[in-house]
Amino acid sequence: MTESRYEVALIVHSCDRYELLYPGFYHFFVKHWDFNIPCTCYFVTEEIDVSFGHFVNIKTGKGEWSDRLKIALSAIPEQYVFYFQEDMWLTQNCNPDFFSELFAWFCKNHVALVKLHSAAIYSTHATDRYIHGLNVAKLDNAASRYLMSHQVTLWDKSFLNEQLHTNEHPWRNERRATKRLRVINPEIYHIDYFAENGHDSINVNRDNSVRSSYSCVSVNGTLNDRSWSFIQELKNSNQEELAKYGLLLERHYKLGLTHDGLAKPRKDGIFKKIKNLFVGK
Repeated sequence: MTESRYEVALIVHSCDRYELLYPGFYHFFVKHWDFNIPCTCYFVTEEIDVSFGHFVNIKTGKGEWSDRLKIALSAIPEQYVFYFQEDMWLTQNCNPDFFSELFAWFCKNHVALVKLHSAAIYSTHATDRYIHGLNVAKLDNAASRYLMSHQVTLWDKSFLNEQLHTNEHPWRNERRATKRLRVINPEIYHIDYFAENGHDSINVNRDNSVRSSYSCVSVNGTLNDRSWSFIQELKNSNQEELAKYGLLLERHYKLGLTHDGLAKPRKDGIFKKIKNLFVGK
């Protein structure tokens, strides 16, 4: 298959309430991503216009998480989807040779998905295939806690679309789609390319030096402790706009504000938790 930017779409799936995170994602993405990697980049919002160099803005309108993602998938011509979210901020450079080889292998072999983030929820079995020293392992579907996750993953677009049922919020989709995937038991691959939140590799690799990494800076709609190093770097920037943005993030972090500037919500009491359990939340 001839290398082309139009085979793989890198999409950053977001919601408008998390607009605060957009500049940070973009800054650290541009810092560490190599735009020689053969894919087209899309930034998915609801109604907000985003004008980021290197990215095409797709607007889905308001709606539930799964419905909005299905709309975004229908708007791109590419057959394969490289999935990110706006709170996944890169911390190390990405190797274009690794991704060119990964995309070629993925497309040639008609793979359904390959998870590219290291996390303790997965159990894997080694194969005899390596990409730049990283083993192309197979997920042990029975032993892994989650089969559906919204971390960095390369998908066949049609297969991803099948996992998106109507009106599923992100947590419900991860739970229910995991159950659905256990039934059909597909081949799911795993490569330790991204150290998620500094996580060690989980496969038996020949060489880990090619790995990159990212940190998830958000939890329950607020900045978490992993955001602090990013905030400090932004505050110390020689660019006035970035320094002001760092101060804004620092204020949100220290006051515990949500990304849309509201006070941090109170934790659910026991009666609210019981009610949520019965309604399936």
